[in-house]
Amino acid sequence: MSAVDPARAFVAIELEAALREALGDLQARLRPRLGGIRLVRPEGIHLTLRFLGDTSPTQVESLRPRLAAAAALCPPAEARLAGLGTFPERGSPRVLWLGLDVPPAVFDLQRACERAARAAGFEREARPFRAHLTLGRWRERGPRPDLPPADLGATRLETLVLFRSDLRPDGAVYTPLARFPLGRAAVD
Repeated sequence: MSAVDPARAFVAIELEAALREALGDLQARLRPRLGGIRLVRPEGIHLTLRFLGDTSPTQVESLRPRLAAAAALCPPAEARLAGLGTFPERGSPRVLWLGLDVPPAVFDLQRACERAARAAGFEREARPFRAHLTLGRWRERGPRPDLPPADLGATRLETLVLFRSDLRPDGAVYTPLARFPLGRAAVD
């Protein structure tokens, strides 16, 4: 990111490589049931805490210390991954997601990320936070799929990341701009 170019950005919790592999296996099992869906590449799946959109270099620099402080106050956490669903809840589905049951500290972290975004000049997020992993998106309207049960067990959440998102024809590519370990001072 140059000193003047904005970046499309978001704040998320990074997932462990073994979990991303398990998510890829789940997607492969689901693919035959889900006509017309474009699945997210497993290496790009993350727990979004705050989408930012176009972000200036000044805003990135403003966010860094605020996100570092928020991450330092949140201990590493364990989340349970279970339950498939779609957004919106009624009508034609647009997003396929896997639910996460996260502890209260992760909700506190999400609220701290929202405060950091507001302090950096972003508008308030209108939608309430719902812990989920986006597995795929439908481009066309279609019937609601019959989703099987899914339970991937528990995973550790240990790192908050400020990501840059570059949209490409074959899917978005996410590049970390800064990483913040949960529960301790950041080493960037």
